[in-house]
Amino acid sequence: MIYMHKKIKYLEAKAGYDIYAEFYDKKLAYLDSFEQFKLLPLFHDIKDKKILDVGCGTGRLSVRLDKMGAQITALDISPKILNILKIKNPKIKTVIADAEKLPFADNSFDIVVSAFLIVHLQNPKIFFAEAYRVLKPEGKFILTNINQKKSPELKTKKGLISIKSYYHRPEKIIEMLEDLAFAIKENIFVKERDILINQLVSTEK
Repeated sequence: MIYMHKKIKYLEAKAGYDIYAEFYDKKLAYLDSFEQFKLLPLFHDIKDKKILDVGCGTGRLSVRLDKMGAQITALDISPKILNILKIKNPKIKTVIADAEKLPFADNSFDIVVSAFLIVHLQNPKIFFAEAYRVLKPEGKFILTNINQKKSPELKTKKGLISIKSYYHRPEKIIEMLEDLAFAIKENIFVKERDILINQLVSTEK
């Protein structure tokens, strides 16, 4: 669905990231340092572990985890953004699907990770429940939350677009996770350039 206002196209996530895919890595390169120095340290001894990267984008994190010896399944709702990941690393398994309807059996993964996804979900608890379902017993769920109250304007060859996003209070995220029986292991706040506050949460099933 497309919403028109002035000269900006307001898009749902799939349509928006299909358009923005070719600009994604260049415009969001500042996320690399966050993932490398804040997010990756939460992954310990992951050789041969089955990891599901939900909302993987162009695969920044998936590629790094693959180099660490994990068995990666990279999932995103945008086919065009997954095509870029396939160019980076053809051996990583990619899946086009909705985070709220994960196409996997129960107890399939050792770790589920989601970086910068839930800002696009109106009700993250639906996704959290799916993550819990596909995790093995004592599996880990690692996620980030962007406290972004307004969707940014993104420049593309088709003009300005804005991808629909939702603000989620950090305490509400913890409440949702605990309601689903996740054990909170770490709840970290960091500041990163254009992202005013990042919530980084590590949990266990």
